[in-house]
Amino acid sequence: MASPRVLAVILAGGEGKRLMPLTVDRAKPAVPFGGIYRLIDFSLSNMINSGFLKVVVLTQYKSHSLDRHIAKTWRLSNMLGNYIAPVPAQQRVGKHWFLGSADAIYQSLNLLDDERPDYVVITGADNIYRMDFSQMLDHHIASGLPCTVAGIRQPRSLADQFGVIESDPVNRGVIKAFVEKPKDTPGLPDSPDEVLASMGNYIMNADALLEAVTADAADESSKHDMGGNIVPWFVSRGEAGVYDFKDNDVPGASERDRNYWRDVGTVDAFYEAHQDLISVSPVFNLYNDRWPLFAGYDASMPPAKFVYGHHERLGHAVDSIVSPGVIISGGEVISSVLSPSVRVNSWSSVRSSVIMDGAQIGRNTVVNRAILDKHVVIEEGAMVGIDREHDLERGFTVTESGITVVPKGKVVAR
Repeated sequence: MASPRVLAVILAGGEGKRLMPLTVDRAKPAVPFGGIYRLIDFSLSNMINSGFLKVVVLTQYKSHSLDRHIAKTWRLSNMLGNYIAPVPAQQRVGKHWFLGSADAIYQSLNLLDDERPDYVVITGADNIYRMDFSQMLDHHIASGLPCTVAGIRQPRSLADQFGVIESDPVNRGVIKAFVEKPKDTPGLPDSPDEVLASMGNYIMNADALLEAVTADAADESSKHDMGGNIVPWFVSRGEAGVYDFKDNDVPGASERDRNYWRDVGTVDAFYEAHQDLISVSPVFNLYNDRWPLFAGYDASMPPAKFVYGHHERLGHAVDSIVSPGVIISGGEVISSVLSPSVRVNSWSSVRSSVIMDGAQIGRNTVVNRAILDKHVVIEEGAMVGIDREHDLERGFTVTESGITVVPKGKVVAR
């Protein structure tokens, strides 16, 4: 029997307003993460490791950084007909850009016509997780349903933060209701204190997807959203099934990071996801070589360097991720993630922070519980993340939990 033809579609047009100022001049999926990655690398790595090698990335908002990253990093074999192709909004069906995720699919139906897939895998581009989508595809085909939604177990007390999947008590694999942020919802039969929240990952029969997005495009009252409109359309017809993420067995996963999934839609969530990376036994393990994460840093970059070794001027990092090209010159780095080409100078202290590419930390400075975007310069004697009011006066973003964000290219004086 021939293998099914699969097209993977990654929705990467998100503006990411809640991640400002990190998304001032880049799409959310292009935001750097974990030192050497971009957020989209997690979705793309999942697709490649799952064996789905025909991938289109639908882009829209400030996509140059994202397009450049894909072009420089993600090159598959043309000889075998494999590709990862960024596809911008093109106004194919009218003088408007994408009106929502479902409209993005509708305006890109030419891609389905070109590829003629049997099944379409659809994901977002801004979550941190590992998932073998080939296992979800097997489940989808076995179910006989035209639409399958991936669900992750979450505490019932948090149901009002998610789109919640309620299964049919008789046909347990069929979705009875898809409820957006319910105030009250029943727990799972095998775990009354948990619910299944939508991960924003879908597999659909190609012909059924074509019918659904075409009908949605004709509905003037629709918000043209995959989760808000297309999935309920299938649910109303009894044609939507659920795939429980707990059944996904990723090679090399540890018990600690098995079924890890995090939406990094806010600055606090983005910061906390970085903290998940750096413990001795990480909550999310970057070092699983059986399900590798692919990245696009410059391979010609030199190794990280730690210099000055006497007790008054000791360049060191502990409980941290230090990327290629970093120089820690007589400063300390604790519980932090440093991206390529960061420089930490003498008698400076970086604690519990995320420092992006090319940032320069001057002498006698303190950076505490902060996110520094690319090419930020902290001048000698300056402090960030110590005085909330002073950070706000300087125009920095400070979250309720006290995380300070310094925007790209900012020079921070004493």
